[in-house]
Amino acid sequence: MSLLLAVAFLGVLCLVLEILNIKKTIVPVVVIALLGLFGLTVNDLLTHGSFLDIVSLPGMLVFNNYAKAFSALFVLLTALILCLIPFCTRERTGHYTDYTAIILFLLSGAIAMVSFSNLSMFFIGLEVLSISLYLLPASNVKSRRSNEAGMKYFLMGSFASSLILFGVALIYGATGTFDISKIIEVSHSTTFPVWYSLGLTLILVGMLFKVSAAPFHFWAPDVYQGAPTIITTVMSTLVKVAAVATLYKLMDILVPTISGSSRIIIVVISILTMTIGNITAIKQTNIKRLLAYSGISHAGFMLMALLYLHQNSEILLYYTAAYSLAGVAAFSVVIAVCHAKGKQDMEMFSGLGKTNPLMAVVLTAAMFSMAGIPIFSGFMAKFFLFNEMLSIGETGLVVVGVLNSIVSVFYYFRIVNLMFTKEPDTSHVIKYPIEVAVVAVIAIALNILLGIYPSIITSLTI
Repeated sequence: MSLLLAVAFLGVLCLVLEILNIKKTIVPVVVIALLGLFGLTVNDLLTHGSFLDIVSLPGMLVFNNYAKAFSALFVLLTALILCLIPFCTRERTGHYTDYTAIILFLLSGAIAMVSFSNLSMFFIGLEVLSISLYLLPASNVKSRRSNEAGMKYFLMGSFASSLILFGVALIYGATGTFDISKIIEVSHSTTFPVWYSLGLTLILVGMLFKVSAAPFHFWAPDVYQGAPTIITTVMSTLVKVAAVATLYKLMDILVPTISGSSRIIIVVISILTMTIGNITAIKQTNIKRLLAYSGISHAGFMLMALLYLHQNSEILLYYTAAYSLAGVAAFSVVIAVCHAKGKQDMEMFSGLGKTNPLMAVVLTAAMFSMAGIPIFSGFMAKFFLFNEMLSIGETGLVVVGVLNSIVSVFYYFRIVNLMFTKEPDTSHVIKYPIEVAVVAVIAIALNILLGIYPSIITSLTI
C-alpha cells in the first residue's frame, strides 16, 4: 500500500510543480524518487521486509512476493521511460507535465492490478490504468493518426473493460464475494454454479484484449502506429507486462486446475498469437507496426505461462523483464531516429551503423534479444519457457515456438541489415540529448546482465 500511495503522490506532485512553474525539476525529481522506490521494493522482496505494508488496506491489497517483484519491474520501466519525456515533448511543452503525471497514475493502476486481494480492487486498478491510457494515444491533437488511435483504443478498450466487469459480476453472483481467499475456496469445490465458468470466460476474453493476443489483437498495430512514439513505448512495455502479469494472477486465483479443454484453448491461442504476429510482421515497412506485431508474437510466448499455473511464476517474470527491457532499448533508438527524420519507415535506419554506431549497436542488441539470440536474456527467457513446456508434455507447442522464433529472425535481421549494409541518408542529422542514449544503454545493459546471470530473477521465490 505504501508503494501505491507513493506513486500516486508523485503524480500529484507533478501537477503541483507545474502550478509553481518549476517544470524542469519534474522529471529528475520523479525519476530519483522512482529509483528509490525500486530499491526499497527490491529490498523488501529479498529480505521479506515490510516497507510496502507500513500503510495497509486489509482485504483489498496484498504485497506478496509476486506483487513486489512485478511492481519493482513496473517502477524501473517507468523510471527509464520518463527520462525520455523531455526530448519527446520538446515541441509540445504543454504536454511535459501531463505525460509525466498521467504515466505515474497509469503506474499506480498497474501496481494495484498485481497487488489486489479483492476483485473490486482489481477492477479499480484496471480502470485507473485504462482511463490514463485512453488519453495518451490521442495526445497529439494535430495528428489525424493520433486522434484515430485514441478513438480506436477508447472504443475497443472500454468494450473489453465492460466484458471484464460483467465477468466479475458473474463471479460475485456465483460465489457471493469479491474476496479472493473465499473465491479460491469456492473454485476448489465441485458444485460451483455455471455462472462461475461464464464469468471466468468473460474475464479471460477481456484480458486477452489487453494483452493483444489473437484474435483480439487487431487494434494494436493501428494504435501503436498512430500514438506518439513515447506512448507506444509505454503500451508496448509497461502496459503489456502489467496485463500479462495480471492475467496470470487472475487465472492462478480463479482456476484451481487446468482441464483438458482449457489447456487446448490456451495452446491454440498461444500458437495463433505467435504465428499471426510473426508472419504479419514480415511484410511491415513501418517500424512501429513491425514492433507492434513483434509484441503480439511475444504475447503468444508469454501466454504459455498459463499452462503451468500455481508454479514457477519466476519464469514469467524473467520473460517479461527480458522483453520489456529490450523494448525500451529499441524504442529509445526509434524515438531518436523518428524525431530526427520525421517519419516511421524502416528505410530511416539505413546506414545508421555509419552515422551513429552507438544507437545502431543498441538497436541490434535489442533485436537479437527479441529474436532469442545468446547471450541476451531473450534467449534464456525462451529457453526456460520451452524447458517448462517440455516438462509438462507440450512438445508440439515447443516445436511451434521454435519455428516462430526462426521466422522472427528474418524481420529482426532485416533492420540490422539496413543499419550496417545500406548507405545512410545524410539529409537528416540525428540529434538527441544524452538522456536518450543513457536510457538505451542502461536498458540493453540490464538485458544482457539478465542473460548472463539469469539467477538474479530465477532464484527468487514468487
